[in-house]
Amino acid sequence: MSTPNGENEFLYELHVEVEAELIAVRASHPEEEMRLSVTEWLFDPTDAEREEIGLRGLRDAVEALEDPSRPGGDVA
Repeated sequence: MSTPNGENEFLYELHVEVEAELIAVRASHPEEEMRLSVTEWLFDPTDAEREEIGLRGLRDAVEALEDPSRPGGDVA
């Protein structure tokens, strides 16, 4: 059974969005926040780290779904 074209398009767009979010999280430089006193933090660096970990997991899951050679996936 082939994957509907709409699903491939959705996965592609999701992948692009997740990559954009990852870039934004990395650009926030949470390691620099940790050098400041807690009262000067604009955000909690631990939250940024958690978000990056979650986004990487989501990206990996999308990439696995996009891979046609995955078990149960389309094989051309």
